[in-house]
Amino acid sequence: MLTILGFAMIATFLVLIMTKKMSPIAALVLIPALFCVAAGKGAHLGDYVIDGVTGLAPTAAMLMFAIVYFGVMIDVGLFDPVVRGILRFCRADPMRVVVGTAALAAIVSLDGDGSTTFMITVSAMYPLYKRLGMSLVVMTGVAAMANGVMNTVPWGGPTARAATALKLDAADIFVPMIPALLVGLLGVLGLAYVLGLRERRRLGALRIADEEPAETKETVLVGAGAGAGAGGGRLGKRPVGGGTGEADGGDDDGDLLKGLDPDRPTLRPRLYWFNALLTGTLITAMILELLPIPVLFLLGAALALSVNYPRLPDQKARIAAHADNVLNVSGMVFAAAVFTGVLQGTGMVDSMAGRLVDTVPDGLGPHMALVTGVLSLPLTYFMSNDGFYFGVLPVLAEAGAAHGVTPLEMARASLVGQPLHMSSPLVPAVYVLVGMARVEFGDHTRFVVKWAALTCLLILAAGILFGTI
Repeated sequence: MLTILGFAMIATFLVLIMTKKMSPIAALVLIPALFCVAAGKGAHLGDYVIDGVTGLAPTAAMLMFAIVYFGVMIDVGLFDPVVRGILRFCRADPMRVVVGTAALAAIVSLDGDGSTTFMITVSAMYPLYKRLGMSLVVMTGVAAMANGVMNTVPWGGPTARAATALKLDAADIFVPMIPALLVGLLGVLGLAYVLGLRERRRLGALRIADEEPAETKETVLVGAGAGAGAGGGRLGKRPVGGGTGEADGGDDDGDLLKGLDPDRPTLRPRLYWFNALLTGTLITAMILELLPIPVLFLLGAALALSVNYPRLPDQKARIAAHADNVLNVSGMVFAAAVFTGVLQGTGMVDSMAGRLVDTVPDGLGPHMALVTGVLSLPLTYFMSNDGFYFGVLPVLAEAGAAHGVTPLEMARASLVGQPLHMSSPLVPAVYVLVGMARVEFGDHTRFVVKWAALTCLLILAAGILFGTI
């Protein structure tokens, strides 16, 4: 009964948000509450919600202060050189813009944190997508898939969980998977190329127009203070006549499309190297786990604000500038806590996982690594990484061991579903992505699921081909 209710709850949630019948926050709260009552455990709903909130509170705190920290770093101009380089490559060509989005998300993902990756990527690329009239779900989809592939780095989370659950060395899991993961990343870049060509055909070749109507102007960087040059030029379009889709105006176009306002009052060029050192130190401390990540971002945000904006009114202004993102994301995380709390508290997750494992035919025993790779797609999408790696993977590994499949193979196969997992409604970082990109979560889900699943299967096929799975 719990299995049926669990799958019905998830299906109801997905249908309602994808058809836009309910907002994600309302669906995350009301749907699990109704199904908790239907399961006959309504009296325990409060306990389940408190347990869920308690479990996700550190994540919410991390996201709150990470948004403030990286928002300040964007305001002061720390990422301007990187963004200018990416945008110089992109120019006004939609194909280059989409490929640049995938490349930027993959590079920034090396810090191991999806939220910071999405904040930097969206802040850099959003103005260009808006000016070119490109599809924002293409941006969120490509960024999520690139981050999902790179999320498998040992300090990213899934690999460490798999190593802990099966008592293995993280390097022994990750290093042999590098060729397969590179194939997956190349697949994302190839998909970005195809999607970019599609956007180029849809929009035609683009040029810079003289001025932009006031109602269509966009802030150059999300949360950055607008300066004199924030509006830039307006992008018009003309039919493609064999052109490349690049802007017509030569070097001046590059200046207008660089996506950064060089005159915004929040810039702190004299403190550039201090901010670079502070960010490098923060990321290093995250990787080495010197302190809990929420504590690191709390300290980092306080230090960044104090040094860059010593005047109290300026600090308040910077916090206010990013308050909208903080409220939206933290609110979504706490709403997701209701969903996860009910799933786990009622036993729906355990029941669903057990039923799926039981449905594996005995004849597939010698191929349990392949089975695990396939199951990792739906399981990591419908439950948290903790639930999958600590609750399901050990059961699968025990079944595989009975047929001679090594725990290392099982651990590597369990990483396959991460490109899809990063768009799960249970992943807080995805709300940073869609919130900052101003994309409906249902639209993002409809677009990304098929492509992310294809990326996962590509990694699985490559892992089998290279003999690591």
